[in-house]
Amino acid sequence: MKFLLCSCSVVVLVACLPGCTVLAIADAAGSAVVYGVKTTVNVLDAVTPDLVNKKKD
Repeated sequence: MKFLLCSCSVVVLVACLPGCTVLAIADAAGSAVVYGVKTTVNVLDAVTPDLVNKKKD
């Protein structure tokens, strides 16, 4: 009985692992895109501050 329970646990663990891996990769890719866009906006803001941040006098 203990062998059967252990075998079932291993099968469930192996079946769930690829899904977790896919989610981790998708999360990392999404974070990279978000930080890339934020960096681009910050660089454009630094290079062209008058165009992005128009002052109202």
